[in-house]
Amino acid sequence: MSKQKLHQFFSISTFLFCVFIYFPVSAEEAKELNLYSARHYQTDEALYSDFTKKTGIKINRIEADDNALAERLKSEGSKSPADVILMVDAARLWRAQIDSFFKPIHSSYLEGRIPANLRSKPDAQGSTWFGFSTRARLVVYNKAKVNPLEVDTYEKLAEPQNKGKVCTRSGAHPYMLSLIGAMIERRGEAATEEWSKGMVANMARAPRGGDTDQIKAVAAGECGVALTNSYYLIRLLRSKNPEDQAIVSKIGFIWPNQQTSGTHINIAGGGVAKNAPHSQAAIQFLDYLASDTAQDYFANGNNEWPVVKSVKIENEGLKILGSFKAENISIAAIGKNQIAAQRLLDRVGYK
Repeated sequence: MSKQKLHQFFSISTFLFCVFIYFPVSAEEAKELNLYSARHYQTDEALYSDFTKKTGIKINRIEADDNALAERLKSEGSKSPADVILMVDAARLWRAQIDSFFKPIHSSYLEGRIPANLRSKPDAQGSTWFGFSTRARLVVYNKAKVNPLEVDTYEKLAEPQNKGKVCTRSGAHPYMLSLIGAMIERRGEAATEEWSKGMVANMARAPRGGDTDQIKAVAAGECGVALTNSYYLIRLLRSKNPEDQAIVSKIGFIWPNQQTSGTHINIAGGGVAKNAPHSQAAIQFLDYLASDTAQDYFANGNNEWPVVKSVKIENEGLKILGSFKAENISIAAIGKNQIAAQRLLDRVGYK
């Protein structure tokens, strides 16, 4: 090879090497996705593996509760590797939006599949999140001690006939904050505060434990009536464990407010992280979560209702619960009311 050609060869090679160093392969082509998730359900394994099988995109997961994820995102700042953030409960999703964890995205597929009341309203920065599954806030009661007609609305739980019968989890828990936020939205703050005072007066014991603990306390007669998210009850209904079946035999459940506003519902949802390095893969993943396949996983794998109404439900537990009238309130508005809800509960001593 002549010296001139050899010089040209090394010049081209050096140029290509520099291009590779200074202009690396796009992160979008890396075929991976970093998922920060507060969901910790074993059945989600099939959901994630199916996405990878369909797209070839590997999912790297960080799983923790919502508060831990929020602290991690704050500490990472603009350097966060998160692509998608999944959280449970409207209050937590609203807080994540306020903390600027999400970025604006536009997906005609998501907007066409997910009802408007189950997704965010864009804030000043245009950031967005979407609900992908729902759960209902049910009333469970002790069949031997309580007349179901006396506890068939949320409002009746605070009435004098239920004094000494009511059990709930902590008023600071997002499930309670979202319920209170919904009541503020439809009844106003003053009426909701009066209801909360009645709930405190009717407590069988100080609020403690999770939703399954409330169900067990009702079955044991420690409480006459309690609130629970639907999927906790369905787990017991579907269980083959004799102890769980013994609990189920002692309790009844009610869809509250069927003649008025409807039963309170909440969501699990998420959005694309503000500084997502793989934003196209992130949108692809959210689109997948709204697909019939993923919606089926939510319903039949984790006892949640799909947000896409056309999806057929095969889950026997959901079938046992049957159909119901759901509250038609913007989930975003419920989340927005959480600060007022917490202040209200603090004022009335709802611990």
